[in-house]
Amino acid sequence: MRRYGNKYVYLQGKPRRMDKQSLIYRIYDLYADGFRSMTLGKTLWAVIIVKLLIIFAVLKLFFFPNYIEANAPEGGEADFVATEMMERGAQAGNGQQ
Repeated sequence: MRRYGNKYVYLQGKPRRMDKQSLIYRIYDLYADGFRSMTLGKTLWAVIIVKLLIIFAVLKLFFFPNYIEANAPEGGEADFVATEMMERGAQAGNGQQ
């Protein structure tokens, strides 16, 4: 592990010295410095992530029921999916919906 300025740098599990002029270092430093100096933003990001997790959990539970489990016989899920795809493909080919 090498110390570069006040930063330790690891690439592929091995310590490497990064040139301050390299594009990768400048991009990393931009984001690291931005998140380091953020105060209110960290809280807002946490709130956004929690809200997204709740939204997707609710959508999954209430709006996307397990259609295959409810309609396919036990052990015949693959055949059920194949039959449904062929029937819906035939209907779409005839202009029906």
